[in-house]
Amino acid sequence: MCGIIGYVGGRPCEELILGGLERLEYRGYDSAGIVLLDDDGLTTVRAVGNLAELRKAAHAAGADASAAVMGLGHTRWATHGRVTEANAHPHADASGRITVVMNGIVENYARLRTELQDQGVVFRSETDAEVIPHLIARHYEGDLVTAMRAAVSELEGHFTIVAASVAEPGRLVAYRQETPLVVGVGEGERFVASAIPAFLPETRDTILVESGEIVVVEADSVTIHDGDKVIARDVTRVDWDEDAAEKGGYETFMLKEIHEQPAALRDTIGDRLRPDGEIDLPGLGLDEAALARVERIHIVACGTSYHAGLVGRYLIEDWAQVPVHVEVASEYRYRTCLAGPGDLVIGITQSGETADTLAAMRVARERGAHVVALTNIMGSQAVRDSDGVLYTRAGLEIGVAATKTHTAQVVALALLGLKLGRARHVLSAAGAADLGDELHRLPDLVQEYLDSPDAAHALEVGEAYAQRSFFLYLGRHVGMPVSYEGALKLKEISYVPTEAYPAGEMKHGPIALLEEGSPVVVVATDGHVFDKVVSNIQEVRARGAEVITVATAGNEEIAAHSDAVMFVPRTPPLLAAVLAVVPLQLFAYAVARARGLNVDQPRNLAKTVTVE
Repeated sequence: MCGIIGYVGGRPCEELILGGLERLEYRGYDSAGIVLLDDDGLTTVRAVGNLAELRKAAHAAGADASAAVMGLGHTRWATHGRVTEANAHPHADASGRITVVMNGIVENYARLRTELQDQGVVFRSETDAEVIPHLIARHYEGDLVTAMRAAVSELEGHFTIVAASVAEPGRLVAYRQETPLVVGVGEGERFVASAIPAFLPETRDTILVESGEIVVVEADSVTIHDGDKVIARDVTRVDWDEDAAEKGGYETFMLKEIHEQPAALRDTIGDRLRPDGEIDLPGLGLDEAALARVERIHIVACGTSYHAGLVGRYLIEDWAQVPVHVEVASEYRYRTCLAGPGDLVIGITQSGETADTLAAMRVARERGAHVVALTNIMGSQAVRDSDGVLYTRAGLEIGVAATKTHTAQVVALALLGLKLGRARHVLSAAGAADLGDELHRLPDLVQEYLDSPDAAHALEVGEAYAQRSFFLYLGRHVGMPVSYEGALKLKEISYVPTEAYPAGEMKHGPIALLEEGSPVVVVATDGHVFDKVVSNIQEVRARGAEVITVATAGNEEIAAHSDAVMFVPRTPPLLAAVLAVVPLQLFAYAVARARGLNVDQPRNLAKTVTVE
């Protein structure tokens, strides 16, 4: 969850670290802290709240270490311990000479804490992270690398640690166990961080750190230790620019990213879809013959990615006629796994670091299934843990509530569905070419919608219903996962209690929630279940509910059954899932903004869930 940045170089680094934390604030924002190291020792400043509060605290602390050229920063998403200044990172050992920031969870911290307390260590926080500087200090004999190696051998869990010692100026030592870590390489300076945006204004040259490695970062060097070996790793230049981490004129990152969906879809399709309908997905690690032999597909994912998987099930089963099971990753990993040779398992994780999804993928791979990561991040843990990869190309997404990465995931699954359909001879070349043409049209249709009065109308409808205390979302067939995703967006950013159900299940309990004026949002785009959906609409209206529908442009019939209609452009029914979710994103956005809420940083949530 949490965000980490470290710097060592020749420049005063306080502002570099604060600026980096601001770009990582989407990873955690309940408290934050920095530590600056100079000849006088450690200067630590911590604050509860967002980065603005830390800036105030740093300013109030004065300029005692303002010339320091080495430091660490951390923005926290609480897992162990309350949101207090004492629990904010960085944490130091008893001597105050070793300091640490951490992202992740130490699962055996309670036992370690008890052991250390028995040895006389006094803890100043409730966090699991504080055991780390005390362990490092216990093993420290003048070499921070050796002490780090000994300390992490005692830790269980998944975490990234960056440590510094007053006794070793100009040196940061970091360790990664599953959770992300990347090094930024500048001229006479180096950065370490949880994600590239932290140092993007300063350098685009990066070095990826693998799980289980210790990295030593000095102003002019990066040394990677894999066990007892020192290994070389190439510098990679990322093609992002600073604007990718800024709002680009939009009032929020979320609104910017909603409007970036056409580009994200266009890039995800890219050159993978040829005019003749053939699909080029070489990263899957499966040739045509192996794809034809796939017996079952398991999709494992969490949250928004899970909803994308549900849409993908309809696409793949229709186009390739292979059974698809979509599983919540946090449950899949603890069930009896029945995946095995002949099965394809797809782990969907935007960040490539989602702990539950990674664990589910590993379980399936251990049983002999072919595992493919569907992710937005090159070089992420999901990629390393898989037999193949299918990248979305959505670019950097800062808003915690996923938008463009969700629709890019659906389009990536559509490409996979076409690929499987051709390999299994379910789709003819002509049929695949026709569907390919429709896929190519999707980015333009989303752009057309976002530029139209219909998008503004979705915002207006959201504002009109912003003060309602409960919403019910309904959908059938491919509209069902769209309704799930729409409801999740509303819950995430507006905090309004919201339920989502298959419309046919409404009579089996959820209809009891309805009363006069209850708002019901229904996905009612054209398709073979449209008449069934209209029947469900009639049932809720008979109970006095107010109906807000998402419908296909040109369908005038739906207006007679609705209190408000949000129209989207016409496309084949299965692909309507990509278009239909966009007004629901805007609807949720308008509700949250009308309530005065921070849509980019919804409470209790973080962008990347790297803990169980």
